[in-house]
Amino acid sequence: LTDVTYVFDEPTIGLHPHDIQRMNDLLLRLRDKGNTVLVVEHKPETIAIGDHVVDLGPGAGTAGGEVVFEGTVDDLRSSDTLTGRHLDDRASLKDQVRTASGALEIRGASTHNLREVNVDIPLGVLVVVTGVAGSGKSSLIQGSLAGRDGVVFIDQGGIRGSRRSNPATYTGLLDPIRTAFAKANGVKPALFSANSEGACPNCNGAGVIYTDLAMMAGVATPCDVCEGKRFEASVLDYHFGGRDISEVLAMPVAEALEFFGAGESRTPAAHAILARLADVGLGYLTLGQPLTTLSGGERQRLKLATHLAEKGGVYVLDEPTAGLHLADVEQLLGLLDRIVDSGKSVIVIEHHQAVMSHADWIIDLGPGAGHDGGRVVFEGTPADLVADRSTLTGEHLAAYVGALGA
Repeated sequence: LTDVTYVFDEPTIGLHPHDIQRMNDLLLRLRDKGNTVLVVEHKPETIAIGDHVVDLGPGAGTAGGEVVFEGTVDDLRSSDTLTGRHLDDRASLKDQVRTASGALEIRGASTHNLREVNVDIPLGVLVVVTGVAGSGKSSLIQGSLAGRDGVVFIDQGGIRGSRRSNPATYTGLLDPIRTAFAKANGVKPALFSANSEGACPNCNGAGVIYTDLAMMAGVATPCDVCEGKRFEASVLDYHFGGRDISEVLAMPVAEALEFFGAGESRTPAAHAILARLADVGLGYLTLGQPLTTLSGGERQRLKLATHLAEKGGVYVLDEPTAGLHLADVEQLLGLLDRIVDSGKSVIVIEHHQAVMSHADWIIDLGPGAGHDGGRVVFEGTPADLVADRSTLTGEHLAAYVGALGA
């Protein structure tokens, strides 16, 4: 076949810089055979090989949805879009790393391709576990730490709940909102739940009518009674801060943070949860957006936001940069720092060089993948890894950090 159009959606997810380089070569070979290659991507290494870049924005969610740039990579660099401004961002190695307060011992780990691995994971610091795809990172961390007291895994898997679930219900945010509406109007809180007494009787609070088409995929059409608002008409007569409950649930997190932060609509309990959602980079999500529409990275950050209120413990995050724009990676690093500085331990399984260079301690697995992996090939600070350059990760991190002065 000639002139086939290939579409790749974030193909770098789960890939080490070494693997991204190999994947880029494959994409270019596909193009050079006369094919059209379309890639949806955040990683600068892959954006850099594009012949033509289409940048969407200017922001996310309701603040996005427009083509803000089209052209070459060089023109993108000189454009004033968010992507253009951050394309050459490089996180530098830290001048000082934190001192560990203890260690989690792993002894004789042999899950999948691991070869009787013994390693101490420092506590009270930011630890990054890295290595090429298939080197044994998840096997080491999940296989050895799952079930240990105080260890919380925050992955990108699905979130339990029906298609009625949304960020407001999942985080517990709906409770203080319902209470505030009930108190302001002298009625029951249950009226302000689309899963309870306030639900539209036609769609039972779903906002859509689901039609089963037997052998074909079912279809969902907006409810013509509530017009997708999910609530009974009489409930929408009740207001709080000049808004009805459906208008509040249609707000993005950033707007709701402002709404519940001051004035007559000030609600500290709701504001605290919203602040955590904004902290993890979800300021653009609407409060009532169905959880089934969230990406893996968004689900992980939503889970992280709910765990931030807990005291103590060890957090394990698996590729938290997945799906993040270059500008959001910096915000993520700040968040990880704040979590560690609050007394928690953070272990991140990650390939992104910005996260590696920001770590206090790196555990690198390899030297290769599958049968060629399963060993710890480096333990130490990012500066030591760069100076050592004895592993694939060390080589790529050295090149990344070296680009700072380029």
